[in-house]
Amino acid sequence: MALIEVEELAALIHQGRPPSVLDVRWRLGGPSCRPDYLAAHLPGARWVDLEADLSDHRRNRGRHPLPERAAFEAAMRRVGVDEDRPVVVYDADNALAAARLWWMLTDAGHRDVRVLNGGYAAWTAAGLPTEGGDPEPAGTGDFVARPGQLPSVDGDQLAELIAAGRAPVIIDVRGAERYSGESEPIDPVAGHIPGAVNVPSMINVDDSGRFRRPSEILANFPDADQTTVVYCGSGITAAHTALARVVAGLPLPTIYPGSWSDWITDPARPVATGDRP
Repeated sequence: MALIEVEELAALIHQGRPPSVLDVRWRLGGPSCRPDYLAAHLPGARWVDLEADLSDHRRNRGRHPLPERAAFEAAMRRVGVDEDRPVVVYDADNALAAARLWWMLTDAGHRDVRVLNGGYAAWTAAGLPTEGGDPEPAGTGDFVARPGQLPSVDGDQLAELIAAGRAPVIIDVRGAERYSGESEPIDPVAGHIPGAVNVPSMINVDDSGRFRRPSEILANFPDADQTTVVYCGSGITAAHTALARVVAGLPLPTIYPGSWSDWITDPARPVATGDRP
């Protein structure tokens, strides 16, 4: 089960050994949400910085390159993540950033990671308590990162499959205007990977940021195959779609972590435009 509801988490927090609760609120392009965390967060939650802890901007693999194994392991140990202790991650509301951490922890071998459905907004809407300030440092966790547990693909591998006529189903989960190339506010090249279909990730959540019913999510996807590749702008929204597919009972797809921002770094890779649904 990939999601947890606020009522269940509220009950678990008061147990003798509650889950590790991680706050990964984030805004694309900044500013940092750490001031929001310091103002108020879930009881016992520890701050995780998506830009510093879940990305390594020194690496040339798109806008949010995955960090090296040792760096990610150290970040998770710093916030108290243990091998045998459940982890709950949350962000402001729609799970976009939380899904990134959910996918990374799961890919690194943690066996019990869930995302708070509706995030911080759902927690406060339920009238549940928060706390502010910077808590005492968490005890050092013992989590050992073993990345590679989930299917992924890099740009060169995907380009080779396309060139050989063996491309899997490819889903671009950005908004329709970015997929078609009509608008590209972030990356220097507009368009999409040839052959990709467009299923914007945000159609899988409602206006409050909660995931829709499994049957509604299932209707958004033309396939049910783990070899399906999902990509976005820099790998973050792709993880959100992976989470949505799990919620719907579909197999985890193959993620292209570098996504569009990595694809366009090689001018030999083809680019398509148009085909807006």
